[in-house]
Amino acid sequence: MAYYRKCIETVIEQLNKFKPEKDSPEQFLEAASTALQTLSLQKQAFILEVLSGCLEYRKLLAVVVDAFYVRAGWLCPRADYNLFEVICYLATFQLEELGFQLFCDIVRAQPVDKMHKFLGFFFNPLNLCSWIKDEWSLIYETAHVRENWIDPLMRWQPEVQELIHQLEEVMAIQPPLSKTKAKVTEPKEFNLTVPRPRAIPVPELVPVMAKSKPIPRSTYQPPKERQLLEMTKRFNRWKAEELLLKANIEEMRCAVPRSRGEPLMQDSKKKLQLHFMPRILKTPKLTFYKPSEVPVKLNTAAILREGSLYQRQVEKELQRVDTLVDGARDFSEFLQWQKEMQAKDREEELATSACRRLQGKLSREEAILARQHLAQENKQKADQKKEEMAELKQQCAERRLQEERSMKELVEQVTEVQKNVKLAQMKLLKGRRQIVQEVIEESRELLQRTIQAAKEEQKERCELVSQLRALETQPVRKGKLVDLTQIPGYGLEGEMSVVELRERLALLKETQRREEEEKRDQIIQGKRTRSQELQNTVEQISLCRAAMGRSAALRWEEKKARSAAPGTPSRDERVLELQRKIEEKVAERRRTQAALKPVSAPGPARPKPWAHLEEQHWRELQRSRERRLRALLLSSSAGGHGRRLEAA
Repeated sequence: MAYYRKCIETVIEQLNKFKPEKDSPEQFLEAASTALQTLSLQKQAFILEVLSGCLEYRKLLAVVVDAFYVRAGWLCPRADYNLFEVICYLATFQLEELGFQLFCDIVRAQPVDKMHKFLGFFFNPLNLCSWIKDEWSLIYETAHVRENWIDPLMRWQPEVQELIHQLEEVMAIQPPLSKTKAKVTEPKEFNLTVPRPRAIPVPELVPVMAKSKPIPRSTYQPPKERQLLEMTKRFNRWKAEELLLKANIEEMRCAVPRSRGEPLMQDSKKKLQLHFMPRILKTPKLTFYKPSEVPVKLNTAAILREGSLYQRQVEKELQRVDTLVDGARDFSEFLQWQKEMQAKDREEELATSACRRLQGKLSREEAILARQHLAQENKQKADQKKEEMAELKQQCAERRLQEERSMKELVEQVTEVQKNVKLAQMKLLKGRRQIVQEVIEESRELLQRTIQAAKEEQKERCELVSQLRALETQPVRKGKLVDLTQIPGYGLEGEMSVVELRERLALLKETQRREEEEKRDQIIQGKRTRSQELQNTVEQISLCRAAMGRSAALRWEEKKARSAAPGTPSRDERVLELQRKIEEKVAERRRTQAALKPVSAPGPARPKPWAHLEEQHWRELQRSRERRLRALLLSSSAGGHGRRLEAA
């Protein structure tokens, strides 16, 4: 058995050296054969045969061993990977040549527990006939795998199962390994030097701070710019209203809507022909602040963007006026129908929202009734639970007394065992101290030897440094002088001296400076032209803003008129039905509360915990309803304003 153990160990050692990324199997086998020249011919032949077979069928063996580590051998170390590969190769390819008795000797020469676990996994008929066969068939042909490897392994099943049973009996006979308690390291304090006491520092003089200036009164006063802005806002508002009235009085005839059957006027004096852009009346300039003191300053991109926007609006207005002059029809009837339909939709939405609110209130009343019934049931269950808990506490107290008595007995037994353990620990400490002293003496001798060798190396280095410094102190010849006016004479085209090169570079810099000045003048001229264009655009924007102010004033007046009109309350059948149900549920809840009052104990009346929540809940519903109504009004006013702009 020792003979086979050494052979298997040699094969495993060679497999550990093999690296498939760098080494090729042929070169590795040649190197292994040269390394095994000292062994006998029989050993050398057996080792090389097993080693070459493991390298050739490495993929097949890896399938089995990897699955073993995943399914059954998760406690086995990875260092035994090649051992399992060798045993798998011998069982699959060399079992008939070696003979079963020789194979048993090789297995018994290895660790018993590992061989028992691996052979039980590999020779399991379920594993052989299912996934092992399928995985091997992916590498080789299925018929070859079944005839040459799976069928012979199935024929050796009875003998191998008997071998596994013998290994199991050997494992049962062997005594388990006793675990010795490891020594606990005892920390020792460092022998540190005590620091000297620090000297008391001299107190520093407290610097006298200069008296700070008082906070100015303007910090707590509002700025004047805000007052100026408010004044300009009020003035602009008044001016916009005045212009709105003027525009309504002097309205153009083509903007007045006409009925569908009215014919066009034939009088030539009443025909309007626009051959030029309509002028927008300039509003008087405000004199409250200078143009440089405007609080909002627009950049170039914003000015151009707003100018293009107003230009597009003017073009659209011209197109609309042309269509009206040519006899286009008005959309007033369609807009009136659209307003009526929107009003109906709005009323329907308000009715549905009222239904939802009342349904929520109804469900809340039902939940309050269910909560009252549940509170009564919970009170009865709580009384039963209290009685059961009292009985359980009494039983737990009795059990705790019994456990305390048993624990006292165990403590007495453990103290007796610890006394015997301390004596054995003292003997072990004495033996370890002797070993430590011997190791310390050996380390001292080695340290002295290394110090002497380091001193000799230092002497050699000093000698080399002195020699190098002596070589550096020797004088070195300097280079010859250079004439900047002389031409090198290499025969190149455009060859010149350094002085001529400097003069030409100075001339080139002068020309570059002149070109830069010309470019700078061009840039300044371009900026002036762009600033003039921007100024013209700003003036046009101010005119367009004044026109937009008039339309905003009109929208505001219409919005005020609509918001002043009161809303009609809805009388929907669904709403009335839900209100009736809510009243019935409230009456039922009050009856149940009145029935429960005489049963409860007398005492001061407590406020209902859900009364405040109920009030807050309905307030939030009312607010959400108001917000929704305002949003609908705003959307309808915005849509009416857009349609008026289209009709205008």
